[in-house]
Amino acid sequence: MRWSFFGLVGLMSLSAAAPMASAAEDYAVLIISRERLEVPTNCEIGLYIQDQLAGRLFQEQSTAFNLPAGNVSLRLKLLPGQAPGCLPGLLAPAAQNITLKVGDVRKLRIAQGPEGMYLKPATLGY
Repeated sequence: MRWSFFGLVGLMSLSAAAPMASAAEDYAVLIISRERLEVPTNCEIGLYIQDQLAGRLFQEQSTAFNLPAGNVSLRLKLLPGQAPGCLPGLLAPAAQNITLKVGDVRKLRIAQGPEGMYLKPATLGY
């Protein structure tokens, strides 16, 4: 009985010494939006984070990610689909790099330029 009491007290002291992690302090929020009709295609757009497909966006959609702070590589690409002309390109589009800080809430929207699609800073609107 005595050893179980001391064991319980020891476990309780270990949990009190462990730091409490908070999601607001460890991560940044990245919101990607296709709410505006700036990209003249009805094809699905794939969002690649660190060269991994992380999301798919149709017109008038947005998505959000909790990401660790640091440098993040973002890439947009048309995905093959049911609509005519929705074939992926042969060349990989250029990546955009952004730096996220702990606690950041950043919103980017998909836009079209002479070089193709890119992500443009947007206001949060709340």
